[in-house]
Amino acid sequence: MDEVVRQAMAKWPNVPHCFGWLRLDARGAWRMRDERAQQLELAGERIANPALLQFINRNYTHDEQGRWYFQNGPQRVFVDLELTPFIVHTQGASMTGEPALVLHTGESVNAFDSAALDENGRLYLRSAQRVCAVDDRDMAQLLPALSVAGRRDDEALLRWIEGDHREAVTLALAGASLAVRAVDAQRLAQRFGFVALPR
Repeated sequence: MDEVVRQAMAKWPNVPHCFGWLRLDARGAWRMRDERAQQLELAGERIANPALLQFINRNYTHDEQGRWYFQNGPQRVFVDLELTPFIVHTQGASMTGEPALVLHTGESVNAFDSAALDENGRLYLRSAQRVCAVDDRDMAQLLPALSVAGRRDDEALLRWIEGDHREAVTLALAGASLAVRAVDAQRLAQRFGFVALPR
């Protein structure tokens, strides 16, 4: 967290929190949601200013209830999450030849604790406290890392995604082999312990 933010929090400790105005979309873009966007349940305008994006990313955290927010000076701006608190992208290749993975905040991630696939074929990864959804545009680069019962089999993987879990699916990533579990896309927040729409 920025020092200027810490100082503002100490100077004005009782500033009301802000809800509904900031959203993290499924591809890792920050979106500003004015009153009209909120009323019409629109995604909101994509934030493009590099300095503002860096400021949000540096001051993005969560509270003990699992609500994610951006600490904007003395004010907490709670974030509506389209999917998960973090979105992960592939970026080039790592030293092992696997795709390098980077969070939407710009931070590299080198190790994961668990993996899950939902019924739509979207991949979710956990790295310590970070729950990440893989940007759908990056899934093609990670598909070769998924195997069913130790073999690369797209049809068997599709059957598994559709609900046939008789064979084990694993993900070879960052030097580890992770067992992949099934997750319901409608129950992500409950499964991973975060609040998608704080109010």
